[in-house]
Amino acid sequence: MQSDNESQRRWAIILAGGEGARLSSLTQRIAGDGRPKQFCSVLGDSSLIEQTRRRVCLSVTDDQILVVVNRAHERYYRPLVGDMRRQNLVIQPGNRGTGAAILYSLLRLAKLEPTAYVALFPSDHFISDERHFMHHVDLAFQVVRSRPELTVLLGIAADSAETAYGWVKPGQPIATTRASVFEVHQFWEKPSAETAKRLLDRAWLWNSFIMVARLSTLLGMVMLTVPDLYRAFARVSSSLLTSSEERSVENLYASIEATDFSQDVLVRRPINLAVLPVRGCQWSDLGEPARVIEVLSRQKIQPRWNAA
Repeated sequence: MQSDNESQRRWAIILAGGEGARLSSLTQRIAGDGRPKQFCSVLGDSSLIEQTRRRVCLSVTDDQILVVVNRAHERYYRPLVGDMRRQNLVIQPGNRGTGAAILYSLLRLAKLEPTAYVALFPSDHFISDERHFMHHVDLAFQVVRSRPELTVLLGIAADSAETAYGWVKPGQPIATTRASVFEVHQFWEKPSAETAKRLLDRAWLWNSFIMVARLSTLLGMVMLTVPDLYRAFARVSSSLLTSSEERSVENLYASIEATDFSQDVLVRRPINLAVLPVRGCQWSDLGEPARVIEVLSRQKIQPRWNAA
């Protein structure tokens, strides 16, 4: 059970700024327009971003959830997250990859709660047993409180040789009284079919890209791995949550290159990275039409757009 102090310092960031290009043929069919998948009712009657937000609320109070979006998608996200406080919406002027999206949201969170513990969530996942899954997020928060130097990734117990996922090799166990976590020994991004079969046989885990760490730890990782990006954002940090934020961030985004948090930060900084295996529920990254159809079939979900 969380103490009041722990609850106040527990935050989450939902990443909802992507374009969803690989799923565009399906989302066009679902919504009749070009909106990204996170704003579509792909599974059931609510959008993926709404489903993600409800899931995260099982572990983090709603007013301590930040949602990162892109201004170009306002007509899509406003009806879905318009009830959130303005300070909880991190509105990017454009898409510069997950590195910029995460750093921007972390620096904004630092203004709200500098001692926060934070969980990062993509907004395009299917999870069959959400309470079971979010229990593992709770465990990750507990591990980070007891071992504050760690960043804990949730690794999904793989049941197929997926070539479109990132994989994580668990290393030695890490001593903790909270959960069974392991050192991250190696990452492998989108392997060939032959390699994926080998990783499956060797009990590697799928990288869910859901992670929990102290805010200061994540900022330190960015500072060490992509220092130019960090310095660029640091120059505008004083404007965050002020009337000059929009203009200063727009100028910043016009001057930076896209960065990928997984490739440019995590893979370059394996020290103090841990992985917490998640078993007992089905998980899917809804990145491709075939994967969506597979989830619908397996779960016997019949959304309106897929009616016979």
